[in-house]
Order: sequence, then C-alpha cells, then structure tokens
Amino acid sequence: MKERNKFLTLLGIFLYVFIVDFDTPKVSGAILEGFFMLQEYIREHTLTCLIPALFIAGAMSVKVSQASVIKYFGAGAKKVVSYGIASVSGAILAVCSCTILPLFTGIYSRGAGLGPAIAFVYSGPAINILAIVLTARVLGYQMGLARAIGAVSFSIVIGLLMALIFRKEEKDRQVNIPKTNIKSQSGSPAKTIIFFISMIGVLIFATWAKPIEEGTLFATIYHLKWYLTAISLALVVIFSFVSLDKDGRISWFDETWSYSKQIIPLLFIGVLVAGFLLGRPGHEGIIPARYVEALVGGNSVFANFFSSIVGAFMYFATLTEIPILQGLMGAGMGKGPALALLLSGPALSLPNMLVIRSVIGTKKTIVYVILVVIMSTIAGIIYGNFAG
Repeated sequence: MKERNKFLTLLGIFLYVFIVDFDTPKVSGAILEGFFMLQEYIREHTLTCLIPALFIAGAMSVKVSQASVIKYFGAGAKKVVSYGIASVSGAILAVCSCTILPLFTGIYSRGAGLGPAIAFVYSGPAINILAIVLTARVLGYQMGLARAIGAVSFSIVIGLLMALIFRKEEKDRQVNIPKTNIKSQSGSPAKTIIFFISMIGVLIFATWAKPIEEGTLFATIYHLKWYLTAISLALVVIFSFVSLDKDGRISWFDETWSYSKQIIPLLFIGVLVAGFLLGRPGHEGIIPARYVEALVGGNSVFANFFSSIVGAFMYFATLTEIPILQGLMGAGMGKGPALALLLSGPALSLPNMLVIRSVIGTKKTIVYVILVVIMSTIAGIIYGNFAG
C-alpha cells in the first residue's frame, strides 16, 4: 500500500509538471504565493509556536509516564475526566491548528484513546480565550458565544463519535500499544509543574497577538510579551537542569527531534500547497478569491457547506481568521457560513490533515474531517436561521 501511494504521488507530480503551463501569470503567481505563505509561516510561527510545542511534546514523553497517559486519556479512562480535560485545553494553549500537532502526536502515541486525542486536537486551536473575546468584539457577542459553545461541544461530540465508529480498531490498539523505551524522569512534582508551565509560558507569550483596544489586560500582556517570554525561557533552562538529569535532558532532545522529523516536513508541504490553492489573506492563490466570496454569500445550505470546506483546507494562523471573516462578511458572507468557517477553519487545515493522517491513518483522518465539516455546516445553518 505504501509503495503504491509513493508511486501515485510521484505520478501526480510528474503529470502536473508535464502538463501545467508555468508561463501563465495565474499559475506562476499561485506558486509564488505558496512560497510566500511558507516563508511567512516559517518567519512568524516556527520559532514562536511550533518549536516550543515540539519541546513540550518531547518533555511530555520524558516526564509523563505512559501509564499516566493511559490512566487519564486511555480508552478505559472515565469519559468525564478525559473528555473534560481535552475539550477545554484550548483555554490554556493559545495555538493554531499546526502548533497543537506535536502535543496531539505525543499523547496519542503514548496510549491516549482516539476519542480524547481527537477532542484535544480539535479544541486546542478552537477555544483560545483571546480568539473568542476578539471574535465577540469584532463580529458581535452572539458570534463569539456561538463559537465558544460550538467549539467545546464539537470537540466532545466528534471525539465520542470517532471513538464509537472506530471502537474495534481502538480496542485492538489499546491492547497492542507498544511499551515506550523511555524511562520516565520522576522527581519533585512542583519542579515538574514549573518546568511545564514555563514551556507553556514561552508558547503563550511569544504568540500573544496585539488586541484591538489599549488599556486592557490583553494589551498590557502584549506590551510585556517579550519580557514575559524571556522570563519563561530562563525558567525552562533552569528547571531543565533541576527537573531532569543528564540522561533525561538527552532523551528530551531526542524525543523533540523525533517529533520534528515526523511533523515539520508534512507541515511545510501542507502550508505550501494551501498557499498555492487559496493564497494568503489579501492575496490570491490558484482559486480566485471572488469565487469564494460569491459561494459563501447568504445563509443557504450550500453556502454553509462550502464555507466549512474552505475553512477546513485553508491555513489560519492564530486570530487571523477574524479579520478575514470581517472582510468576507463585508463582501456579503452570511452569519451562518461565517460561524461554519470559524468552527472548521481554526481547528483544521491542509497541513494539519497531513500530519494527523501520519499519526492515525487515512481512514480515521477522512472520517474526522467529514465530521468537522458536517457539524460545522449544521451549526452554521442553525445559527444563520437564528441570527438572521
């Protein structure tokens, strides 16, 4: 199967390069747009988002025992605990659909059940508190509230459905989960907690976005973000020596590098393709923006469905979905399709799908994407009829 997929991939690339006329401004511009988007992602998100997340995932592999992951997130764990924690994780982690992936990969590979892991990977980027507040300020409190309720409930429902649909495969996987060779680093719980909080602090403060209004707590944190990031990073360095021995630090870097090799190439390919297809905000890819604007107008079933599809495949950096939607709504996008995009877009993207597929397989990934699109469409239809 893998050899066939490699052959089909090479064949597709060959046919594309052989057939496409690269001299046309549309094609060459879209290709350039893909590289511009990749460059923007690397410059603005890799150092501040992705790398901190990879180090957190590596630390989880070293500091969190496999038994603990299975106890709280495994298929046999209490659903109230596993889904409850997973569904509100985004309130703590201000991450995008790509940054959540190392953490998702870490807990799933160490024994987390499919349902809680999916709830985690959906909710992580979807219920960022700053994004919810900004949505309410810019697009209205009703939209902000609908987004918050939809994101939390979607993560639980989609996770439960995934666990139900693939219950047989999950039962087999839980029995045959390979035991990790990593020796968990024990030690003072307080030191371990500070170690993880410091790493999360680097991730949160380094990516803190500029708020609309001055004089708020969000604005104060924004102006102090690099000082707070530096303090958090200093604590990470200190507690990496306090909380880990020499072998533990080596294992931490090894695990981080292992996740990096698995995730980064797929992310970069996905961002490049997403930029080629849809372009960056304010720029066009191979698909003209006017077509998208025309197809998401009003509150029809098709408009909601198409909006969910576009959101699922387009890459949104944290908070960028809000000004994009503001522009689309100004061009005639209905409130229902806007919510549909908010519920599918931040949680999914083409780069995100490629990595998830490498972790849970093609079939599960397809079902996950379909569930997100269908539920986002239904939520958009209901909200569109309610909000007018």
